[in-house]
Amino acid sequence: MRTDIIVIGSGVAGLTFAIKVAEARPEVSIMVITKEDRNISNTAQAQGGIAVVLDKTQDSFELHIQDTLKAGRNLNDPEVVKMVISQAPERLLELIGWGTSFDASGSGKFELGLEGGHSRRRIVHHRDLTGWEIQRKLVAKASALKNISFNDHFFVTDLETDPSEGTCTGVKVLDKKTGQLHKIASKITFLATGGSGVLFGNTTNPSVATGDGVAMAWRAGAEVKNMNYIQFHPTALFEENKHPLFLISEAVRGFGAYLVNQKGNRFVFKSDARGELATRDVVSEAIVKELKNSGEKHVFLDCRHLDHRTFKSEFPTIVSYCSSLGIDTRIHLIPVVPAAHYQCGGIQVDQQARTSIKNLFASGECAHTGLHGANRLASNSLLEALVFSHEASKVVIEELDSIAEPSIKKQNFLLREEEECDGEIILSLKQRLNEIMTYELLQAASKKEKTEAFEQLQLLQDMLENYPPFNSGTVPFFELRNMVQTSILILKDAIDMVPKRGIPQNIF
Repeated sequence: MRTDIIVIGSGVAGLTFAIKVAEARPEVSIMVITKEDRNISNTAQAQGGIAVVLDKTQDSFELHIQDTLKAGRNLNDPEVVKMVISQAPERLLELIGWGTSFDASGSGKFELGLEGGHSRRRIVHHRDLTGWEIQRKLVAKASALKNISFNDHFFVTDLETDPSEGTCTGVKVLDKKTGQLHKIASKITFLATGGSGVLFGNTTNPSVATGDGVAMAWRAGAEVKNMNYIQFHPTALFEENKHPLFLISEAVRGFGAYLVNQKGNRFVFKSDARGELATRDVVSEAIVKELKNSGEKHVFLDCRHLDHRTFKSEFPTIVSYCSSLGIDTRIHLIPVVPAAHYQCGGIQVDQQARTSIKNLFASGECAHTGLHGANRLASNSLLEALVFSHEASKVVIEELDSIAEPSIKKQNFLLREEEECDGEIILSLKQRLNEIMTYELLQAASKKEKTEAFEQLQLLQDMLENYPPFNSGTVPFFELRNMVQTSILILKDAIDMVPKRGIPQNIF
């Protein structure tokens, strides 16, 4: 099999890139590969919105830049921050031109939300379903382009490379429906595989977020950076034995909700004068500190004082989900805990989304662009994907004709059919991984404790690679292999991290 361009992932990063190249080069074949349905992605889960400076009388690019640098502990790349934020209005207009709608007043003026770490209202949103609105409009746009094809339920197991040239030449994929493994040759491979939250015990990420892009890029020899910069969202809805957890958007606190402890007292102000509107790392740390002192399993989000009619209109999905659990936000508190939410580190890319491997690009959460630094400012991630995919598309449109046709030796074969007999073993190993990978391990553990956990991860990796029936060649096996490899990269960076500018060694 061959195509001109392979895009792995169908979120905002992958589809924006595919659409732009397809429209500019209608003769070019583009294959979008997704391991589940094309509508399942981290993008579809995004509740908040896109941070965009629109009202120059109340806001400015400089203020947005400063908010981003402050949230990232000044470990961001200032040039990247400037590039992304200055492009925001133009990229927003493109989304609107593709059919995406955002909440606006009767006069047509955008309703701008406020989220933690932002000094101004600048969040463009579609109720609490912004990601889903973007996802479905991009899927519809891409599906209408004749030179884009979708291969759903295809799992990419590895990248194909030519080591002598340091070039990516395509991918190896498992057809989940037939159990057959194929090699697909391509001039350009574009990684838009999302994050890695599922490897943590508590996460808001969908089940597809297993660190696939980072793991396969690492195995292929790509540079990976700052993997220990994992952002925990402070307000995931606490449910016993639930994985993943339901996200309570940052915008709920921006709307005026309080964080309170078991006694009903607000506590975040003890850590930061901004209280509930501090950045996610600060609020998460304050919650964990409160839980450690109290011995409780969760704190609460208090929405009872808010105007319920407006609140329900702004956050219908959240109100509905809470209601399904018997939580009436008018009279009940919402139990919440911090959960792994966003991977700020990843595959190292330049400003055109190029990785260290020729003809391999990466955009979105799997990429380390330098925008976020040590902690992502809320609603900057969709914007980041839009900008870097735009920059990548310009390069690929211009350079595609100069890339030699890749050659991959044909190899199709059926994997051995042992999924039933090893499924429980793979599940138990995944649960063990989730027990190891916690907020406390990354944020509060000593170097000795991190090293001991690292050794446990290495044992898991050794079992997966060398001992039947662990190495089964099934999708659960491949996912767990990627999760363990990504966990090792995260913990290695956490152990090796040298304090910078007064930042404690284990801070994010």
